[in-house]
Amino acid sequence: MKKVALLLEDFVEDVEFIYPFYRFKEEHFHVDVLAPKIREFHGKKGMTFYPNKQIDADLYKEYDAVFIPGGYAPDRFRRDRETIDFIKNMYKEGKIIAAICHGPWVLVSAKIIKGKKITGFFSIKDDLINAGAIYTGHPVERDGNIITGTDPKAMPDMVKLVIKAIKENE
Repeated sequence: MKKVALLLEDFVEDVEFIYPFYRFKEEHFHVDVLAPKIREFHGKKGMTFYPNKQIDADLYKEYDAVFIPGGYAPDRFRRDRETIDFIKNMYKEGKIIAAICHGPWVLVSAKIIKGKKITGFFSIKDDLINAGAIYTGHPVERDGNIITGTDPKAMPDMVKLVIKAIKENE
């Protein structure tokens, strides 16, 4: 059974957390919600979420993919050393890394986007370019094992691509 890590922090964009969570479940993937601490978290739109595991850099061994939702959560993810090291380890192992909206900020902090085609919310374009990415502005972009999306409108196509990549990455 394929396993996906879905990251969680306060002020996550609710729909960018909920939509992939249920789409991955529909595909019969095992989904773990990882956060820096085991506690209650609140989305930007007021939903309440709970992680089932505390993130640890070595957990990368357990997962086929990680999904990084947007909102204000990525600014918090990138401050957590375990989260950044988890992303770096996933990348080194060639596992699927998906980030939407402001989620690519985490990829900047993990230093894994230099020379890669990346998209994201328009307000982080300069950050992505300054980190060495080739910013495309397309709704969805894939470069190797990294899949990025711009905003909630891109999610249907992005999550389909993530599911396809997870299934291909045997």
